Amino acid sequence: MLVKAAVLEAFGAPLVVQEVELSEPRAGEVLVRLVACGVCHTDLYTASGADPSGYAPTVLGHEGAGVVERVGDGVSSLAVGDHVVTLFSPECRECIHCRSDRTNLCLAIREQQNQGYLPDGTTRLSRDGDPMRHFMGTSTFAEYTVMPEIALAKITPDASLEGACLFACGLSTGLGAAMNTAQVTAGSTCAVFGAGMVGLGAVIGCRLQGAERIVCVDLSEERLALATAHGATETIVGGKGAVETILEQTGGFGADYTFEATGNVEVMRQAVESARMGWGLCTVAGVAGKGETLDIVPRYLITGRRVAGSSFGGVKGRDGVPRLIDRWLAGDIDVESFISHRLTLDDVNRGFELMEAQDGIRSVIGFR
Repeated sequence: MLVKAAVLEAFGAPLVVQEVELSEPRAGEVLVRLVACGVCHTDLYTASGADPSGYAPTVLGHEGAGVVERVGDGVSSLAVGDHVVTLFSPECRECIHCRSDRTNLCLAIREQQNQGYLPDGTTRLSRDGDPMRHFMGTSTFAEYTVMPEIALAKITPDASLEGACLFACGLSTGLGAAMNTAQVTAGSTCAVFGAGMVGLGAVIGCRLQGAERIVCVDLSEERLALATAHGATETIVGGKGAVETILEQTGGFGADYTFEATGNVEVMRQAVESARMGWGLCTVAGVAGKGETLDIVPRYLITGRRVAGSSFGGVKGRDGVPRLIDRWLAGDIDVESFISHRLTLDDVNRGFELMEAQDGIRSVIGFR
């Protein structure tokens, strides 16, 4: 079938909206009709060429939600008509990582997915007969996509797919960083660096975990106001003095839990240095650019601070995303406030421009 899609032709160039060929799902695969897709920083990161593992041409997009249209042989957990959230982080439920409560990094299709292929080592996307690789195993900047069954989370049809798509990456990453990776404890003090989608998710996660103080740091007063609306008890305008301010506000010790959600290695260092002496945990959820390194003075670690990385917030997608969406429907998470702009696929490059200008939190592409 021919589908309209946004193709990354070359790094640093605008995406090109065009028709590509999408073949039928094979064994263990599912055809999904996309209804909504968020424009995430990871898409921009890859399009810019900053991602060392990036490739082109490819159909970008990974923060999607839609409806199952067809299933391939052997698919048992999904049926036509099911509402799903796409997962760049799959969950086979069988590999050693899926059976462990220590990680969410499924091993089942990781090698093929990282290279842009579906589990059998081939693609369903092509153009003029030439294969085109899938992006993050998802390629959701398109009217339809074919994905592995294990990379789709079945959700309740009561949830708006426009809001549900945010749980495919950014929102789940932030929520999970606080709830799964850091496992914030009730009554604790937290500091969140960055008030974009991931950082705001972390603020909410800290609130849901019962944190007593939640300090949010960002350069934007508008975003800090939104962080307050979502549970931040204090805000700090970001900059060189942020660490000193946090230390002053915590009796010189630092926060029990800190979170970095900007991808800026200097901010990552600030998050480490703001963590409490003795037991402070810094969780890094932002993605740094190609070749960048995090410089930490060993003294901060020797005196009890720890650093943890968090991919997709430690969320095991097929099981965890539906639970997070239930929290949304229960009124614990205000998802609507994150949707800043509603775009069509033809406006996808506008979504990148809005992101670079820090205009709003999330642009969402709607498919007719």
